[in-house]
This record gives sequence, structure tokens and C-alpha cells, in this order.
Amino acid sequence: MSDNPLTQRKCAPCEGHAAPMSEMEARGFLKMTPLWELDESGKSISRAYRMKNFMAAVDFIGQVAGIAEDEGHHPDLHLTGYRNLRIVLSTHAIGGLSENDFIVAAKVGELAPELKGEN
Repeated sequence: MSDNPLTQRKCAPCEGHAAPMSEMEARGFLKMTPLWELDESGKSISRAYRMKNFMAAVDFIGQVAGIAEDEGHHPDLHLTGYRNLRIVLSTHAIGGLSENDFIVAAKVGELAPELKGEN
């Protein structure tokens, strides 16, 4: 079991009534989601992976999709160059970040993809 409390939480339904979190709040949550980065606008977080090969990337995308479906919170997935994967999380309904983004990021961070080199 993970030491990260975010992995024990569930995403809450978001219907656009909440305000997006501030950059300061987001930076606090980033401390619990290693290797994820805040974009310049402060409206999304992302993480890049260099997978072992195409099939490893597709398998990992399937694992990420399983988490997304379980949580009801879906990332943008960008696979380029057959093994370079970038995952972007944002809460579209509020136009920025919510705790849900960091919950999914933490759960994705618990997965062990087949990587090529350092990320």
C-alpha cells in the first residue's frame, strides 16, 4: 500500500461549480505527485514517459485508462514517436486544476510501466 494519501482518495464529481485551485495550492499537491509538472498557465499538470516500445506504451495507456474510468476523471493522452507518452490532467469543467487531477496523478504514479532510459 502506498504512503501517499492521495492514492487512498476517490475523485469527487465535478460539475463546474467549484473554483480551480490556486497555483500555491497546486504546488502543495505537486509535492505528493513526484515527476508531475505544473504547466505555465497553472491550469494543468503533466508527466512525460519514454516507454520501452510501442506495445509497452499501449499497455500502460490501458492501465491509465482503467484508473481514469474507476475515478470518472480522464486525462489527455499523447503518444508520439511510437513510445513517447505525455499524460496531461486538468479539470475541464472548471477550466483548471482540482484535487481530482492530483488523485489520478498519484494513482498513475503507482503504476510500473516498462520504460526506456530515464524519465
